[in-house]
Amino acid sequence: MEEIQQQQDLANGTEKKKEKSALREIVESILIAIVLAFMIRYFLFQPFYIPSGSMEPTLKPYDRIIVSKMSFWFSEPERGDVIVFRYPLDPSRDFVKRVIALEGETVEIRNNQLLINNEVIDEPYLPPLVMRDYGPTKVSEGHLFVLGDNRNHSDDSRFWGFVPEEYLVGKSVLIYWPPDRIELLGGK
Repeated sequence: MEEIQQQQDLANGTEKKKEKSALREIVESILIAIVLAFMIRYFLFQPFYIPSGSMEPTLKPYDRIIVSKMSFWFSEPERGDVIVFRYPLDPSRDFVKRVIALEGETVEIRNNQLLINNEVIDEPYLPPLVMRDYGPTKVSEGHLFVLGDNRNHSDDSRFWGFVPEEYLVGKSVLIYWPPDRIELLGGK
């Protein structure tokens, strides 16, 4: 009789261990998933919402994009990149604009044309528009000059100055919402 009781106790102990280990595995899996999601969002990729039409036609109001936070770890921003950065006048806000001029370059808008170092820059992503003249202005070291694609309705470097490179959040790589606008975003 004692032998049967010992076997039952052993079987119950094994079942309790299995239950505890299954519960423990579930909790560990959830914790690992949360840590990975946090790491991916904080260090690698982050979703952003487009609230205004300042980047039309490239990005429309209510679009949602994925930004690669690691894109500038290995390379410098290039003219034409659509970037997310902390707004220089209020770093708690994020802005999305296109890189137009890099440090040391002279930017000017004259007769509805963008000039970098006195050379006309082709901007095939722009709709026809009328732009006020601007500059010439030389971009400071460690800074970028950015403009919205919807130049007539964009709060950008023409009004508040250059973006410090340390304010870069990342490069826009994908429109993922709405579904009919899913598209990879490249520079230029």
